[in-house]
Amino acid sequence: MPPKIKGKGSKVGGQKKKKKNQDSSLPRTDAEAEIKHRRTALELEILRDHLALRRDETRQAIACREQLREKLQELEAEVEEARGDGEAVYAEMRRQYQALRKETETQSHQLEEEIKILQKELKSCQREAKTAKGEAEQALAERDKTLAQLQAYVTDMEAKYEEILHLSLDRLLAKLTTTRIEWDATALQLHDKVKEELQQFGLNPLDL
Repeated sequence: MPPKIKGKGSKVGGQKKKKKNQDSSLPRTDAEAEIKHRRTALELEILRDHLALRRDETRQAIACREQLREKLQELEAEVEEARGDGEAVYAEMRRQYQALRKETETQSHQLEEEIKILQKELKSCQREAKTAKGEAEQALAERDKTLAQLQAYVTDMEAKYEEILHLSLDRLLAKLTTTRIEWDATALQLHDKVKEELQQFGLNPLDL
């Protein structure tokens, strides 16, 4: 009988021990659940913070996108305005270019006409100059010929005048010689006559 009691007691003790082990495992499960709960709560908090951060980033991104959209619209407006200004400037430049081209073509045409007129005048002047040159050369040739003839005539006249002068001088000299001889004879006769008359009056011609 005692052994049975012992066995029963050991069984009861085993059951108590088992129950005790089961009771000691309950707090461990609660602690793990609490840890999991805290971990889950922490993860949720982190997710909330992360979500809030994402929301802020999203708001900032939306605000930045709006700013960029406004800036893009402003740039598009400036581009359109610049394009309009560029088209206006291009149109004005094209108009000025066409006006300048037309004016240049007109001036070029006028210059071509003036060049043609000047070329005709130049040819006419060249012909006139050639004719005048020929006439001048002919006149110079005739002048040289006339001068040569006049020079020959003058030389001949000088020779003739020299001959005439020599003949005249010779004749004058001969006449003077004859006249002198006659004058000397007349003077001697007059001298002798005066001498005789002085001697008749008793005067000595040498004292006079």
